[in-house]
Amino acid sequence: MAHFVRRKRLNRVALTLAFAAMLFGMFWLAWILWETLRLGFESLSLSFITENMPPPNEPLGAGGLANAIWGSLTMVALATFIGAPVGILSGIYLAEYDPRGWLAVTVRFVNDLLLSAPSIIIGLFVYAVMVVRMRQFSGWAGAVALALIVIPVVIRTTENMLALIPAGLREAAYALGTPKWKVILRITLAAARAGVLTGVLLAVARISGETAPLLFTALNNQFWSTGLSGPTANLPVTILQFAMSPYENWQHLAWGGVFLITLIVLGLNVLARTLSRKFSS
Repeated sequence: MAHFVRRKRLNRVALTLAFAAMLFGMFWLAWILWETLRLGFESLSLSFITENMPPPNEPLGAGGLANAIWGSLTMVALATFIGAPVGILSGIYLAEYDPRGWLAVTVRFVNDLLLSAPSIIIGLFVYAVMVVRMRQFSGWAGAVALALIVIPVVIRTTENMLALIPAGLREAAYALGTPKWKVILRITLAAARAGVLTGVLLAVARISGETAPLLFTALNNQFWSTGLSGPTANLPVTILQFAMSPYENWQHLAWGGVFLITLIVLGLNVLARTLSRKFSS
């Protein structure tokens, strides 16, 4: 009886501490979201998404971040276009062709390193490989750095989603004489498409707010850039520079950029979870 009472007391203490930790985390999260909403929403206007960065000490509401928004969208799209197919194909190989071979073990080990590596290391790597050789910062280097962040996320989710497909589906298709490539394309990958798409969306959400890799690759540009061969404006670096500046109009625009990125990342995560729930059901 005493043992039961002691266990019940410990259980109450553990539940109380867990609940307190949850409230502590929720408090700071709610505070951050409220400040982002309060200061960022008032910065949004038509000029915010249609005009370029203004010079310092301009009146509040003058100028916008159109060039930074366009640069970020371009680099994120290119990074997804480069990284998603590589990640999906690698995940298919690991799950379907050689799940226990030495190459698969090596790829998983390297993939785990990339998943846990700080993004600034990836930025420094691309800086040494591309920026130094090209002798200039560029949007192409920024897209490559972001793609290297996309690839390990997509590999992990693709492999895990394909591993959840029952082996009976594959065996039934093989029994009918279906080639392996068609089994993968028409059956396993089709059955796991929601989970694979979820992984791609989560990767896009992660790179949307990455700042460190772009500091070493794309840098920034206060003017509209039609190409990616030179320094390219982007939201994360612009937010960093404007938020640390002493100019009120730049700080005002920085809060608008923070709100926009938060809204995009939140929307992508909600969409990814909706697709994941659909896949699970």
